[in-house]
Amino acid sequence: QVQFVESGGGLVQPGGSLRLSCAASGFDFNSYTMSWYRQAPGKEREQVAAITRFGGSTNYPDSVKGRFTISRDNAKNTVYLQMNSLKPEDTAVYYCHTMLGFFASWGQGTQVTVSS
Repeated sequence: QVQFVESGGGLVQPGGSLRLSCAASGFDFNSYTMSWYRQAPGKEREQVAAITRFGGSTNYPDSVKGRFTISRDNAKNTVYLQMNSLKPEDTAVYYCHTMLGFFASWGQGTQVTVSS
C-alpha cells in the first residue's frame, strides 16, 4: 500500500523558512521522480518542485525558483522541500506526489501559512 507521511508545515512570518518532509512507503522509492505540489484556497493545485530518481535533476516554476530547494534521501525513502524567503502568497496546503505508472499518488498534505 502506497503511503506518504508529510510533516514540517506550520505558521511562519514573511521572510522565514520551513522544511517539509515526506516519508514514503509501499513502492520502490528509488525508481520514481518525486514532486511537491501546493494548493491555495480557491486556486488550482500547482507543482512547485520535482526531483528525478537519484536527484540528478530538479525543476521549479519561476514563482519559487531560488527560494525553494527539493532534495531526497533514497536510503530513508524521504523527499524534502526547503522553503526560504517565504511570502504570504506561499500560503497553501503542500502535497507530496509521484506517478506510479498511470496512477497519481498523493500525500494527505501539510498546511503552510505565511503571515505576520
